[in-house]
Amino acid sequence: MAHIDAGKTTTSERILYYTGKTHRIGEVHEGAATMDWMVQEQERGITITSAATTAFWRYNGDTYQINLIDTPGHVDFTVEVERSLRVLDGTVATFCAVGRVQPQSETVWRQADKYGVPKIAYVNKMDRVGADFLACVEEIHNKLGANAVPVCLPIGAEDKFKGIVDLLSRKAIYYDSSEELVNYKYDEVPADMADEVDYWRDKLVEAAAELDEALMEKYFDDPASVTEEEIIAALRKGTISMKVVPACCGSSFKNKGVQFLLDCVMRYLPSPLDKGGVTGTNPRSGKEVTMEPSNAEPFCGLVFKIATDPYVGRLAFMRAYSGKVDAGSYIFNTRTGKKERIARLYQMHSNHQNPIDFVEAGDICAAVGFKDLRTGDTICDESHPIVLESMVFPDPVIGIAVEPKTQGDLDKLGIALGKLAEEDPTFTVKSDHETGQTVISGMGELHLDIIVDRLRREFGVEINQGAPQVNFKETITSTVQHREVFKKQTGGRGKFADIIVEIGPADEGVTGLQFENEVKGGNIPKEYIPSIQKGFESAMSNGCLAGYEVPSMKVTVLDGSYHPVDSDQLSFEIAARLAFRHAYRKANPVLLEPIMNLEVVTPEDYMGDIVGDLNRRRGQINAMDTTTNGARIIKAFVPLAEQFGYVTVLRTLSSGRATSTMSFDHYSEVPANLAKDIIEKSGYRVSDDE
Repeated sequence: MAHIDAGKTTTSERILYYTGKTHRIGEVHEGAATMDWMVQEQERGITITSAATTAFWRYNGDTYQINLIDTPGHVDFTVEVERSLRVLDGTVATFCAVGRVQPQSETVWRQADKYGVPKIAYVNKMDRVGADFLACVEEIHNKLGANAVPVCLPIGAEDKFKGIVDLLSRKAIYYDSSEELVNYKYDEVPADMADEVDYWRDKLVEAAAELDEALMEKYFDDPASVTEEEIIAALRKGTISMKVVPACCGSSFKNKGVQFLLDCVMRYLPSPLDKGGVTGTNPRSGKEVTMEPSNAEPFCGLVFKIATDPYVGRLAFMRAYSGKVDAGSYIFNTRTGKKERIARLYQMHSNHQNPIDFVEAGDICAAVGFKDLRTGDTICDESHPIVLESMVFPDPVIGIAVEPKTQGDLDKLGIALGKLAEEDPTFTVKSDHETGQTVISGMGELHLDIIVDRLRREFGVEINQGAPQVNFKETITSTVQHREVFKKQTGGRGKFADIIVEIGPADEGVTGLQFENEVKGGNIPKEYIPSIQKGFESAMSNGCLAGYEVPSMKVTVLDGSYHPVDSDQLSFEIAARLAFRHAYRKANPVLLEPIMNLEVVTPEDYMGDIVGDLNRRRGQINAMDTTTNGARIIKAFVPLAEQFGYVTVLRTLSSGRATSTMSFDHYSEVPANLAKDIIEKSGYRVSDDE
């Protein structure tokens, strides 16, 4: 995991080569990387979808299996990092030795922390001008708040980068750039580095001693008596408990340092046994259940990705946490409560499937043949049901209207969009009933650009697209009480519902509908209360200002009445929808817009122009820093509505020398004068008959 262009895919390619998985190194810039198999990835030289593979590495005389996932760095594809980290036991956080800790490095680090994933840091691109390993380690300390401890030191830097010194064995490892499987040799530490190696080795032993009391005592008695094995054991324990981050370095492109990185993965990152059992809930009893990573346990796994393959159909990527399942057998889906047949199982190698007969605890594989599996589903043994914690994905922030170029493509477009939405939880499709348009929404302009390209190439659908639109939202800012009486007499049995509700903003941190029932004495029978809740929930998908979604709201049902004959569930649901329409207007509704976290790195000369431009875009400057090489960093919150085409403007302002990264941060109220224009342009009108 890493920021864009830190070298994740290049490092993955070297790992595949040195583990014997591939026989030739594929380069990203040539469009030949194994892990970047999509046409769009090969053309653009970026990773879009996370690719999984399995490789084997010999360490200390034993062979170990590695399940590797190469994730994208671009913020638009953050879902791929999120779902991969959810099922992985450890991660290699890759940093550029020149760019060091960049904005997306911080994002993926936070995602790994969220799922409790242990990390080792790999500082790549040591051959580039301005490379500095120890400065990068310092930034990991300061910006990410991590206890990063170097386990090696570089020999030289930039064009003089020759190899590394293993601080544990005090041996120098010299690499050549050839594509030989063994392209390194051990030697003595260079004389001019002896003092530096001693200093950092002491630091390493000290860090290990702090993690283990017995080792601490031994270290105080006689530092020289501490063995390599004891240091590795203590660091491994500290890495798994997330108290320390071992840091190593190399230049993947020049084939330097990758074998040592693999050794570090073996030494410090956990195996499924180290991570221990996975805890979930029994859906029948509601009790907590733990499944141990053993083949003797009942089967339990998590589906973390759905992909469409032109040859085998829908593929469900899953991580097996316990037990063993054979191809052709049945598993239980706890979301649907139904059994599913797993027709075939595959071990994945990028986009190639290698059939396997069974999958067991700790494996990552793909399955086909199921009817209804979605991202985040827990699959298990029917007699031992368990629901594992699922994944939460961010809401899309930008949309475009699309239509097929020919009427004949209408059905094809619907099917294609359905498949893409199933693959990617941050991509949504909805039809606007007012205009009849199909609006697709995603995490950014690049995200939607790739979707449109995939529609054309994979599904053969040519489309016309509108200008990008911001996904606004609405909310209410004050609390009001409202009585809604719904009566309809149409001959025979009528409709009747009477509710008194209080509508206001939800409590802080609550999303969706916060619903409370305070009806006393059975004035509204209990069986009608869920219908009132359902009515408000469905009404929240369209606010009354401009028809945008209302993300959160609090509704308290205070009182009401019913008719013994005319009242039914539908009457109360309709009454709730009408109450929402009428009360909403009185509760001071406001429009919300997505605010982006923007970071611009620029030479000093262009600071004034860039800051001036951000002010014109309603930007709020939060911080200005200076990097070690004299460039300035501007951090700001800017509304997404003002940011379309910003990259081009930034290039013009800085003669192409400034770079920017942008990620969604939060929603904020739109200024009243702009909100008025947006509401008028939307042309949204609410009639009471709806």
